[in-house]
Amino acid sequence: MSYEETRQRHLADWAAAMPAHVQRLGWPAERLRAEREQKLRALLRVAIERSPWHRRRLAGLNPDTATEASLGRIPPMTTGDLMAHWDEIVTDPRLRLELAEKHLAGLTAGDAYLLGEFHAVASGGSSGQRAVFVYGWDAWATAHAGFLRPLVRETVTAPDLAGAPGTAAVIAAGHPAHMSAALAQTFAGAAAEVRSFPVTLPVEEIVAGLNEWQPAMLLGYPTALAMLAAEARRGRLRISPRRVTASSEPLLPETRQALEQAFGAPVANMYGTSEAGPMAVGCWRGPGMHLCDDLVIIEPAGQDGGPVPPGTASARVYVTAISNPVLPLIRFELTDQVTVTGTACPCGSAHTLIADVQGRLDDAFRYPGGVTIHPHVFGSVLRRDPGIVTYQVRQTPDGAEVLAVGALAGPDGPARLETALASQLRRHGLTSPIVTVRTVREPGRLASGKTRRFIPLALEV
Repeated sequence: MSYEETRQRHLADWAAAMPAHVQRLGWPAERLRAEREQKLRALLRVAIERSPWHRRRLAGLNPDTATEASLGRIPPMTTGDLMAHWDEIVTDPRLRLELAEKHLAGLTAGDAYLLGEFHAVASGGSSGQRAVFVYGWDAWATAHAGFLRPLVRETVTAPDLAGAPGTAAVIAAGHPAHMSAALAQTFAGAAAEVRSFPVTLPVEEIVAGLNEWQPAMLLGYPTALAMLAAEARRGRLRISPRRVTASSEPLLPETRQALEQAFGAPVANMYGTSEAGPMAVGCWRGPGMHLCDDLVIIEPAGQDGGPVPPGTASARVYVTAISNPVLPLIRFELTDQVTVTGTACPCGSAHTLIADVQGRLDDAFRYPGGVTIHPHVFGSVLRRDPGIVTYQVRQTPDGAEVLAVGALAGPDGPARLETALASQLRRHGLTSPIVTVRTVREPGRLASGKTRRFIPLALEV
C-alpha cells in the first residue's frame, strides 16, 4: 500500500474518532478520572506483559487494581533510561532503536510510516538530550485529535467563526522527524485547508505567503509569532486571523499581549511534547491551558520529587502517556515547570487548569562557587524593553551573551541592557559578571526550528 493510501486510511480513522474526542472536552471530572484509571490499567498490563524492562521495574504491582495513587510507588523514568533500554521498553518486537534511527535518517522527502503503521519522531533537543519516540496507529491519531479538538469545537460553537473560511497557517518545524511537522503532513486536510511555512524560511517569505493565504487560524512557535506580530505592527503583514495558537515553546506574557494587540484575536497556548504528544491546550476563553486529563497523567513535583500543591510551580513533572502502549512512558521525567492554578477556567471545563508553562528547570545557568541564575533573572530585564521582539541568552564562563531581535529603545540600548543585566547577576551572587548584548535578525534555532531561549554552557544550538 502506498503512503498516500495508508495516510487516507489513517485520516478516515481520525475523522471517525474525532467527535468522541471533542465530546471529552465537556466530560465531568469523575468521568475523566475513570477514563484515566481504565487506560492506566490497560497500559500497565501491556507494559508488564510485553516489555522486559518494565516487567522488572513494575514487579509486585497488580495492574488490575492500580490507581493513579499507585504511581507514586514507581521510580521515575528518565530519557537516559529510555535510550539505554529502548529495545526492551517498546512492546512490539518488530521495533528496534536501530530501525527507528535509520527510518528517521531517511526522512528527506516528507512524512513516512515505519513498518506501514508506526510513526517515529526525535525530540527537538530543547532539553539538551536527544531521544527517539514511536507512536502506534491509534496513538498517532489520538495525538492529532488532542491538539486539534479545541479548535474543532471552537469553529462550531463560537459565533464570530460562523462563515469564516476554513483556512489555517502553521509556522513551525518543516522536517518530518519532528512531531509538529509529521502530524501536519499525516493528517493534512483533516479539519481545514492548512498551509505550512517552515519557521526556518526568511521572514519576508513567510510574510508574503501569509498575505496571499489570508488564514483564519494562525498557529506557530511563539518566537516566530512574535516576529510576525512585529511585521504586522510595521504594516508589512496584513492578515486578520480569528484565532491564534502558540505551541512548542514558552509563551511569555508579553508575547501573548503583543499577539492580541497585533491581530485583534484571542490567543491560546498549547503544551505538547515529543514524549507524550498533547499535554495541555488552551481554549481562548482565558489565560492558561487545560490538561489533557483523558490522554495523559501529569504529576507536578518539587525538587525532592514529591507532589507540589496548586499555586506552586513544579521543578519537574512525571508524565504517564496512557494513550500510547507501543512505547510505555510511565512516570517519565520532564523538567518542565508547571503550575496547577487550582481554579476553574471561564469556559467551565473540568479539565485541570494550569498556567502557561514558562520553561524548564535545566534552563538555569550554574556558575563556579555554587551560583545558580534562574532564567527569569534575565527575562525580568529583557521583557521591559519594548523594542525587543524576542531574545536568546547564552551562558558564558563569566556571564552571558544576549542575542536580541528588534530595535532596542534608545541609542544606548545594548550598553544600557548590559549594565542592567550585570547588576542583576551581581545581586544574585556572581562576582564581576561580563554581559554582552547584540542585535540580530533572528535568534539561533534548533534542528526542529524551535528557539531555545536560554543555553547553558554545556549545551549547543
